[in-house]
Amino acid sequence: MKLILFLLATLIPMNILSAKNTQEMQNKKINVVVFGAHPDDAETAAGGTAIKFAQLGHNVLFVSLTNGDAGHFNEGGGALAKRRRAEAMESGKRLGVTYKVLDNHDGELMADLHIRLQVIRLIREWNADVVIGPRPYDYHPDHRNTAILLQDAAFMVVVPNVAPDTPPLKKNPVFLYAQDNFKKPYPFIPDIAIDISDVFDQKIYGMSAHESQYFEWLPWLSGELEQIPKDEKGRLEWLKVFRKRAITPAVREALIKWYGKEKGNKITDAEAFEICEYGYQPSENEIKQLFPMLNK
Repeated sequence: MKLILFLLATLIPMNILSAKNTQEMQNKKINVVVFGAHPDDAETAAGGTAIKFAQLGHNVLFVSLTNGDAGHFNEGGGALAKRRRAEAMESGKRLGVTYKVLDNHDGELMADLHIRLQVIRLIREWNADVVIGPRPYDYHPDHRNTAILLQDAAFMVVVPNVAPDTPPLKKNPVFLYAQDNFKKPYPFIPDIAIDISDVFDQKIYGMSAHESQYFEWLPWLSGELEQIPKDEKGRLEWLKVFRKRAITPAVREALIKWYGKEKGNKITDAEAFEICEYGYQPSENEIKQLFPMLNK
């Protein structure tokens, strides 16, 4: 009898504590940082997911590691960098996120210690729970080096003697790769998939703030510059088609895993992420806590 009373006396506080911890997690603001090499990269990778986080009251920071001063066919240098920074700020307003554009030259980004320390400080200052960026397999050296910089920052963000002027994080964030279509050395693995069907139009509206890119530079590269509509409505409709990502069988499978078969099969637009092995390795329950939109 004494043993039963003892067990009851110890179990009840544990249950109360467990419930309290769960409630604290539900009330906690989640801090997300999305890194891109250029202004507009973060929107493409995770714009819809960022909107979802912002709508739920969480904190999202977009970071461009370069100022984009080379991304155009007849503009460049400081004038283009100024224009692209303004476009990024407008995009951030439309998506509901904070935007930072670092003053490193476009096309010249290197995975060196100087930039790595910038990345480490930004992750620490934002007290990040989740960090998102590209995989290190890409046609553009700036994209590849952005991925390497994030990999090199993982773990180092908790080391006190690295960038000691910024307090270290107490826990390594979850580092995620955004979806891409590159196949070598291995295809993208969608560990997490987020339904963005209901915010896809807003994502496109945020992306459209980058006029120099989506309506000038990228169409010029693809030979479609003359096809770009002149009016805003036409441009938005064109961008929806131009930037609509097909849901691959692997991403569809991930959507079914996280949303169930009925809903997962109906989702029309999604963003997917692969867990980087260098950051914290979350359980399925922790993923649901870090991505509360999965519980909706």
